[in-house]
Amino acid sequence: MITDSFDNRTPAKINLTANPDAVRVDAVIFTFSHVIEEYVVSNFACEKVGALYMAHGSTNVYCFEYNGRKYGFYRTWVGAPACAATVEEICTVLKTDRIIHFGGAGCLNKEIARGKVMIPTAAYRDEGTSYHYAPASDYITVKNADVVAACMAANKIPYAMGKTWTTDAFYRETVGNFEKRKADGCISVEMEGSAVQAVCDFRHLDVYMFFTSGDLLDAPEWTQRRKEGQVKGTQHDTGHFDIALALAEFVSAGK
Repeated sequence: MITDSFDNRTPAKINLTANPDAVRVDAVIFTFSHVIEEYVVSNFACEKVGALYMAHGSTNVYCFEYNGRKYGFYRTWVGAPACAATVEEICTVLKTDRIIHFGGAGCLNKEIARGKVMIPTAAYRDEGTSYHYAPASDYITVKNADVVAACMAANKIPYAMGKTWTTDAFYRETVGNFEKRKADGCISVEMEGSAVQAVCDFRHLDVYMFFTSGDLLDAPEWTQRRKEGQVKGTQHDTGHFDIALALAEFVSAGK
């Protein structure tokens, strides 16, 4: 069974080697959005320092300096296995122990999360990747939720805290499962959070995670909550990168 997949007694068949010449950065920020990637490359003095590869293509890894600190940046892929793999592989390009994870997520509780950044406190493990990095459990704790909340408060950014539902199968977010997760206290649903937390725990990395509300499940019928061509307020809103950068500064200052 998949819940028996965690094995910390025998070595992995494929092992990455950290690059001794990798660039040291204060934190790494990744995005899922090609629009945000274009914005960052166009508006910051980005230097390409490497790339990560999969069969469907490559994604560039950049460094840039901001307010006296150096940060890494790249566009990751959607879905727990692919996104988690980039967290593993970033050590071949950059040296860091801080990961800033942000992206769009479905809203499960509009009364709590409307117009606010959503900060996950725990993630329901409805995906397969995390079971290879942590013992089986329904939820994995998102360890730095309080730090993310402190950053939002310091920057006067409205936020809500609650559990998130990480799922591999967004077309199978059934009414029954939605009601179970909402009753558990989940305020968001996305596809990577529990896996990224598990990988970071296993590799002794600190991950700082927040989501911005995209589609709405907490309604009689699912709605995207955006107009055709709309960017503002969606996962492609470049203002969300500004929040991620503020978070990177906040956690770097506390080192």
